[in-house]
Amino acid sequence: MDIFDLQWDIVWNYRDMFIRGIGITIILTLSGYFGGIILGLLLGLGKLSQNKLIYWPCKLYVDLFRGTPMLVQILLIHLAVIPTIFGQSLGYMVSGITALVLNCAAYNAEIFRAGIQSIDKGQMEAARSLGLTHNQAMKKVILPQAFRRMIPPLGNEFIALLKDSSLVTVIAAPDILYASKVVAGASFRFWEPYIVAALLYLVLTYVVTKVVAFIEKRFSNSYVPRKAEGREAR
Repeated sequence: MDIFDLQWDIVWNYRDMFIRGIGITIILTLSGYFGGIILGLLLGLGKLSQNKLIYWPCKLYVDLFRGTPMLVQILLIHLAVIPTIFGQSLGYMVSGITALVLNCAAYNAEIFRAGIQSIDKGQMEAARSLGLTHNQAMKKVILPQAFRRMIPPLGNEFIALLKDSSLVTVIAAPDILYASKVVAGASFRFWEPYIVAALLYLVLTYVVTKVVAFIEKRFSNSYVPRKAEGREAR
């Protein structure tokens, strides 16, 4: 097939499937990421705990999910774990979100752990000397400072998860990649659908990159609002 003789009308005929695929991809990514943020924070704090009964389960969890392929995790959760617990499959959405949350949490846990440990220990000591409990100091003093340092790696994790969400196509989740596979199978044309899939992921990751860059600038120590800049100039 001539690479310069592409038939884009094939993709256009399946535009509704691609549009649905974009929606499914976004839902899976957002659900997996924010679920992973919550669980990852708990795991990250657990890895900082002095209590071995808390530390070791959190460490084993992180090592397990960081050390095994996400594709294997998705298949195990969809075909084994969920059917064993509930007696039947709960569909691609439940399995996909569960797998993405569990995997994302392991990576976010390390981001939270490293971010918290990067804050000088004197900050905690100073907060405790002012009468704050450990939890209050962590919430009001340590985490706000650590969050600024964690924005870039958390943003990178979101981008990685967005691309890795394409793996849920193995459990028939109708995402972007699944739409491309359907079009390729129906038309026996492979350039057009997979180029479109690549471009759609590229656009999504580009948008996320810009949002992360804005948030990073907004929460940086050197950020000055425009109104404030104007007042200083006067």
